[in-house]
Amino acid sequence: GNPEIGLRAGEESRDELREMLTGADMVFVTAGMGGGTGSGASGVVANVAREAGALTIGVVTRPFTFEGTQRRRNAEEAIEALQSSVDTLITIPNDRLLQIAGKTASIKDAFRMADDVLRQGIQGISELITVPGLINLDFADVKTIMQDGGAALMAIGRGSGENRAREAAERAIHSALLDVSIEGARSIIFNIKGGEDMSLYEVNEAAEVIRGNAHPECNIIFGAVIDADMKDDIQLTVIATGFDRAKPKDQYDFVNGAFKGQGQAQTEQRNGREPQREPADYQVRTFQRDDLDIPAFLRRQRTTNGR
Repeated sequence: GNPEIGLRAGEESRDELREMLTGADMVFVTAGMGGGTGSGASGVVANVAREAGALTIGVVTRPFTFEGTQRRRNAEEAIEALQSSVDTLITIPNDRLLQIAGKTASIKDAFRMADDVLRQGIQGISELITVPGLINLDFADVKTIMQDGGAALMAIGRGSGENRAREAAERAIHSALLDVSIEGARSIIFNIKGGEDMSLYEVNEAAEVIRGNAHPECNIIFGAVIDADMKDDIQLTVIATGFDRAKPKDQYDFVNGAFKGQGQAQTEQRNGREPQREPADYQVRTFQRDDLDIPAFLRRQRTTNGR
């Protein structure tokens, strides 16, 4: 796709967008960056939303390496431009999803996972306000964290069993989606979601894990939502902002099954061993299909609506 065409389409629809977004308190701008529509039109949507006075949150993905150099270049330029048009921008690097999915994941599964992470990020924030729960937040609480938050990171953790709350929190803060430690964040908002048997003790346990790994002066707010579909599991979504002095995240030692500090990693570099930071670049042909510009969940919705 051509971002310039997407930009022109967005500009031509500016009046319709203004009419649609007038009166909105919060607007999510979500896109798979790199193609024409997302890279070109997302900035226009964000500009209109902020002009309307809405808290504007961008949730976007960087393309997989196998999608090609041009698509990655388009994405980086679009992300840089979008940063100045939103209050908070959450950027999810698709390549890091490969660390979660594993080598056996198909290309279809990889794109589905990227779409699902976008959905969970938006749902995790919106549920804090819209879904009644054990601990509710109002819009002012969310706005405190997200307004003028700048670049942000998002991670999701899920736990089950006796220590499910702690497990979900630990998995979130050590998620492969995070390339820096949450210790560098100045503001954190998180949403813990569980079944009807989720207790306040478990909510507090998860909160203590997050607080124990955050900066002492970090502003932390959270909510807890009951979802019967969660059954025996607990899921925690973390949004961290304010990374002016971000600390690199400890790297995971897959041999010993533990996290190792930066000092140990640097020693390995000096000894000639380079710790793996990014998934390997797979030699897969570049996709040129136009519909890759549109997230799968939007394509499914379009098909359902007969368009």
